[in-house]
Amino acid sequence: MNSIAWAAAGTGFTFLMTAFGASLVFFFRGEPNPNTQRTFLGFAAGVMVAASVWSLLIPAIEEAEAAGGSGLLPAAGGFVLGVAFLLLMDKLMPHLHLGAERPEGMSSSLKRTTLLVLAMTLHNIPEGMAVGLTFALAAQHGESPAALSGAMALALGMGIQNFPEGAAVSLPLRKEGVKPIRAFCMGAFSGVVELVFGVLVVLVAGSIRPVMPWMLAFAAGSMLYVVVEELIPEAHLGEHSHAGTMSTLAGFLVMMILDVALG
Repeated sequence: MNSIAWAAAGTGFTFLMTAFGASLVFFFRGEPNPNTQRTFLGFAAGVMVAASVWSLLIPAIEEAEAAGGSGLLPAAGGFVLGVAFLLLMDKLMPHLHLGAERPEGMSSSLKRTTLLVLAMTLHNIPEGMAVGLTFALAAQHGESPAALSGAMALALGMGIQNFPEGAAVSLPLRKEGVKPIRAFCMGAFSGVVELVFGVLVVLVAGSIRPVMPWMLAFAAGSMLYVVVEELIPEAHLGEHSHAGTMSTLAGFLVMMILDVALG
């Protein structure tokens, strides 16, 4: 129960940050300019890459080795399974990326606005898993200060990058003609999946300690799939600009500092 409570608290925070970002729809009518959008996406990519390494893959290896086994199989195997899971979701779930003309996934009669929300929802699944698992890991270690601080660092980093993500959903919906209150609700809803998947993975792995290294690596593989498939390409759309590159590096640096300083 401690694992579930901590996971719910951590992913609840990241969801609230998404909702706060979505609330910008009440203050701005249009989309962020292209450079701002690239900066947001690049920053999110950098945070997720750093989190995948310091908060997920390294702890997965350490957990497996502490249990007396090799860290290689859980880290590599879980990583591959996470990539395969997101690849399958990408193929099955209908969604539309920002700036794209045609939706991806299975053919659907869903509205364009709904497809935009589903794209961000797909993106948020591995984030919720990552935050939930790190808090579950801290609970398994008796809520040790180091493990708990590391989980809080990950939640803080994810929350920081979720703020612009919430705006990246609600503002384009407003431009599509959706009323502000509905655009806000849809933007906030895209973050609910973090809370749901954060608790679900704890229910699967929280009480079965040998599974934890696999699940940590699974979340890392899922997040890096999103980064490579979606965030980095979108951060470099349009004219050549250093905005996407520098913001990616800045996001990596911020998440690395948070993890090292707090974890």
